[in-house]
Amino acid sequence: MATRPSTIIGNCDSAIFLGGKEKETLEEWSKILGKETIHSFSTSETKGNSPSYGRNLNKMGKELMSTDELATMPGDKCILQLRGVRPFLSKKFDITKHPLYKYLSDFDKRNEFNIERYLNTKLTLKPSDMFEVLDELEVELDETLPADAFIE
Repeated sequence: MATRPSTIIGNCDSAIFLGGKEKETLEEWSKILGKETIHSFSTSETKGNSPSYGRNLNKMGKELMSTDELATMPGDKCILQLRGVRPFLSKKFDITKHPLYKYLSDFDKRNEFNIERYLNTKLTLKPSDMFEVLDELEVELDETLPADAFIE
């Protein structure tokens, strides 16, 4: 049975909108946020041979944030939706204030992960290294040998 993306998203306990411009995402978040009720009160007065006076109260619904408002949301803001709580606008965390920020590639490009270098890394053993040798036929073998045991 194939799992639809909507099933996965529907089972998430929390969601965060950091900003964006993709139409479907903006429409979905606009629906998630819901509507607010706007009360409109108007009066009218007619003067003349038969004067009249009227009052009118209208209730209308307006999206809390339209797709346009979501698309132009300030970069330092995000929207959080947590289980049991109405979605709310929040300030994004400034990662430069985090104590481990110095280990990110944003701080120093030398911290950038290089997949090519990682995949081309060869394992080199020193005579003092300890490792476990497993024989595919004898999986229960649990012997720890020094690296120089196999060096001729």
